[in-house]
Amino acid sequence: MASYATRVRADIARWREAGLVDAPTAEALTRDVIANGRASLSFGSILAMMAALLFGAAILIFVAANWEAIPRLVRVVALFAVILGGYVGGAVMKTRDHAAIGEALWIIAASAFGGSIALIGQMYHFSGDEASALVTWGAGTALAAVALRSSPLTVAAVGIADAWLFLKGFGYYWRPEFPHLFLATAVVLFAVSFWTRSQVARHLIILSLLFYLVLLALDHDTLRVAIPVVVGSAVLFAAGVFTGGPVDRMLQLGGRLPLHALLGFLTGMAIVQFQLSDGNTYNNAGFAVASILALAGIVAAIVLAGRESRGLRWLAYAGFAFELAIIYSVTLQSMLDTAGFFLAAAVLLGILALVIIRIEKRMRSSTGEAAA
Repeated sequence: MASYATRVRADIARWREAGLVDAPTAEALTRDVIANGRASLSFGSILAMMAALLFGAAILIFVAANWEAIPRLVRVVALFAVILGGYVGGAVMKTRDHAAIGEALWIIAASAFGGSIALIGQMYHFSGDEASALVTWGAGTALAAVALRSSPLTVAAVGIADAWLFLKGFGYYWRPEFPHLFLATAVVLFAVSFWTRSQVARHLIILSLLFYLVLLALDHDTLRVAIPVVVGSAVLFAAGVFTGGPVDRMLQLGGRLPLHALLGFLTGMAIVQFQLSDGNTYNNAGFAVASILALAGIVAAIVLAGRESRGLRWLAYAGFAFELAIIYSVTLQSMLDTAGFFLAAAVLLGILALVIIRIEKRMRSSTGEAAA
């Protein structure tokens, strides 16, 4: 499949031939597309990042395997040399227009910093656990991302924060309370992502917040957490659809706020449905209402934003399949009720499909008349 930049350049050439834009405008648009396309993440950059991660892991494993045979002073000097060499070398490569290699060296330095925390802590018997080491590692990586204005380091810092949330949330380490510190961490990293121009980090932070809310729902009262998630996601979806321009300029998510909002809505509705279908708290009427709301939300998402986003359509289709599966599994004890529910849903969706088809035909015909 052709890339976005290739398709836009082909469209610009077609517009120029059709007389929709003049030659200077077409050339200016083409130069802008080429300039932004060079700054995008290429396949070579991805391979460089993967090589950097493997190289950093190889260094740490080699040092750990020969830990006892290496003198203590040499250990510390070697670890700090890798960190310093990675950051300085990466900066030099960036100034020489080798951005991918420079970012890869910074990833190596960040990986070496994380390994150094564990190895030096073990060597000098520092108090603390792995979760505390992750906090230190993440903070150091975030500071490096700010200082170097690095998007990959920002993504790495978010990944380290997610690892800490996973370990604390599932109770791998003793915790007196729920890890609410992740909210403050997410806010800080979201602000850092604007400085480092890391849209990927912002998407990852939003997904991480959904994971945090799922853990919070499992740890606390399920419905008190899930219902605000559903309502908040619906509000964000409406904001992304009806006021997409200003909201997207503020959040800079590439127009994908409705996609994240739909995912949040489906996640919250799934939590509500699981709670209402639980054997101890089974509520037949409540589950039916929740299922209808979930299906209605999916249809509304497709109607309002499905045309502009293929990813949103696929997510809506996956959510629809999930809803059919959970409805069937919960109402399996009453096949008549299940069949009736599916029949009513099929009739409603069929009527809605006919209405949408008629509306789209009229829109296409009116657009053609206006163009003529």
